[in-house]
Amino acid sequence: MRGFAWKAMVAGIFLMGVMGAVAKAQDGGNEGCSDATLKGDYAFTVSGTIWMTDVTGTVQPVQREGVAMTHFDGTGGLTQVDYVMSSPNAKKPPVPPPTDPVTGFHTDETGTYKVYSDCTGTFTIDSPGPTTITVSFVLSNRGRSIHTIVTSLALPTGPVPALIHSEGHKLGKIQEMSD
Repeated sequence: MRGFAWKAMVAGIFLMGVMGAVAKAQDGGNEGCSDATLKGDYAFTVSGTIWMTDVTGTVQPVQREGVAMTHFDGTGGLTQVDYVMSSPNAKKPPVPPPTDPVTGFHTDETGTYKVYSDCTGTFTIDSPGPTTITVSFVLSNRGRSIHTIVTSLALPTGPVPALIHSEGHKLGKIQEMSD
């Protein structure tokens, strides 16, 4: 009988340890987020569609694909450069945005952001032209990854329907591989 009691006690202790680990894993490990969680340089891929009215008044889908580098300052401010291409049916902007002569990236994009404690948030990018893009996002991987969706796109001609998303990843130190 003593052997059974001993085994039951050991099994109970083991089971309590396992249940504690399961409970900890299910709590999500989310310590909460703030503006400071989103700090540093993030490389984005951008993809989606906007709907533009052509010269005949017909609404045409315009595919957009690109990349961006965004710097979040940790206190709610951002700067960005991007290289976004449009499908051939897109109208050219009346005034081209400021562009770096070496890289071809659009420059002078600034904005603000807000991160909420549940690791969701919003940011707004103001580009010369003027174009204003409003984005909702979710942070993951302790703020090292950001998943976005455009919620509003306002061009100089007015608001434009858009279905655009992006994925961003925080730049970090490159780990050298040893032989």
